[in-house]
Amino acid sequence: MVKLLLVGIWACLVTLAASYATVLWQADAPVDGKADEFFGGLDYVKTSSISVPMLSDGEIKGYVIAQFVFTVDGATLRKLSVPPDVFLVDEAYRTIFASGEKIDFKRLDKYNVDELTKQMAAKVNERFKTDLVKDVLVEQLNYLAKGEVRFNSMVQKNEGAASAN
Repeated sequence: MVKLLLVGIWACLVTLAASYATVLWQADAPVDGKADEFFGGLDYVKTSSISVPMLSDGEIKGYVIAQFVFTVDGATLRKLSVPPDVFLVDEAYRTIFASGEKIDFKRLDKYNVDELTKQMAAKVNERFKTDLVKDVLVEQLNYLAKGEVRFNSMVQKNEGAASAN
């Protein structure tokens, strides 16, 4: 019985010493400063998906589905009382909706995405009265014609009815 107790104490001491040595060894490891220099303390924030109706001649022709990621200084982000992604989504919606008359979203190959993202960043920075948003990245930018939306919803309804049976 005494041997078993001594073996248990010995195992605990070895585990404790190994954990302590590992912590000391990790504390002396050099920090990779190159990653911080490259990204400069930026945080990446992903917005929710938005669906923007495209109107032509007073009727809906389709929808632009978009999602964005933006970079912002991490220290500044933590100081804000209002989340900036709400403002970015609002500016994206306004910009895409306003450009719906000028752009043929069925052929997005002619669309200037750089102009869209720069305009969004500038408008959000203007609202916050500081250089908050550093860059806006496009996560998703798709166009669905009105007929495709109806077709997809009908397919989903039929699949739901078939699985219920």
